[in-house]
Amino acid sequence: MEELLAKITAATGLEPELAQKATGLILGFLAKEGPKEQIDQLLAAIPGAQEAIASAGDGAAGGMLGSLMGAFGAGGGIMALGQKLMSEGLSMDQIKTLGRELFAYGRETAGEDVMGPIVGSIPGLSQFV
Repeated sequence: MEELLAKITAATGLEPELAQKATGLILGFLAKEGPKEQIDQLLAAIPGAQEAIASAGDGAAGGMLGSLMGAFGAGGGIMALGQKLMSEGLSMDQIKTLGRELFAYGRETAGEDVMGPIVGSIPGLSQFV
């Protein structure tokens, strides 16, 4: 995780703590939305990924409110992730750069055969990678 975070902080200018939280939020989103087999392979290829997800929390609405929001299409998808990241202080450029760095690292460590299905399965994700 340190190598990935070093690349992200260098490319985005984010503080290390914020880079880790944002990376955890993105990985957590992928874990919820992506194909399980490839996500498991990706997370296994990034040491510390599970810990980053756990420490980031996802800030999602839970309980009945979360269910209602999901039923009406709110609170989910790539747009909700973008809003979470922006609420943490990231700009759209930083989000795109972070996404490109994370997915490039995923391709290096887990391979295109893992990353391709992840990108292809989540609507709107390709614009950030």
